[in-house]
Amino acid sequence: DCPGKEGTGGRKRNLTLLRNKLYMGQRRRTEPVVESTTTAGDHGNLRRSQSDRTEYSQKLQEKMAPQAVSSTPATPPQEDKEEEEVSRRMMARRVKIIAELLQTEKDYISDLDLCIKEVIQPLRNMQIARFDVDGLFSNIELVHQLSAKLLSLLEEATTDVEPPMQIIGEVFLQIKGPLEDTYKIYCYHHDDAHTMLEYYEKDEELKQHLRDCVQSLK
Repeated sequence: DCPGKEGTGGRKRNLTLLRNKLYMGQRRRTEPVVESTTTAGDHGNLRRSQSDRTEYSQKLQEKMAPQAVSSTPATPPQEDKEEEEVSRRMMARRVKIIAELLQTEKDYISDLDLCIKEVIQPLRNMQIARFDVDGLFSNIELVHQLSAKLLSLLEEATTDVEPPMQIIGEVFLQIKGPLEDTYKIYCYHHDDAHTMLEYYEKDEELKQHLRDCVQSLK
């Protein structure tokens, strides 16, 4: 009924449709641009990632290179040096132990020798009827002989022999049987000898003989 109004409404609708077409056209033009930009960015990130990996690989090779060279050094590695130091200390300790063993055996034989010469033999020479010298000292003279044999074998195994070549265990294995047989008798009679000594010390005359022997030892 109002041509003027219809004309105005038609123009508004046409303007709206035109705007929609322009918007859709702009969207179609911009979508490929956005996609290509995103793709280009992904490629850029990928190139940077590959570059980083290459740089890391180069740095890793540089770090590993000194180790590869040092795997065959002119001097032993630190671990080998530590092992050599431990072995050297153990050998030095072993040498000291063997030397102490020899010295202890020498001192023991010296004590036995003094006991036989200054106590046992004089008491035997006195020929005291109620004094059992062999019962008191058991087979101590056999112990002395066996100890002298052991010392001789130890000296033979260590004299003019380099420390790593000194085989001490074989000496004790060699003399094992005689050691057991001799000390078995000595230990068996030890308690009886101690009881006998206590009894003799109650006798003033016998006690004085023992004192004289101890004094001669001193």
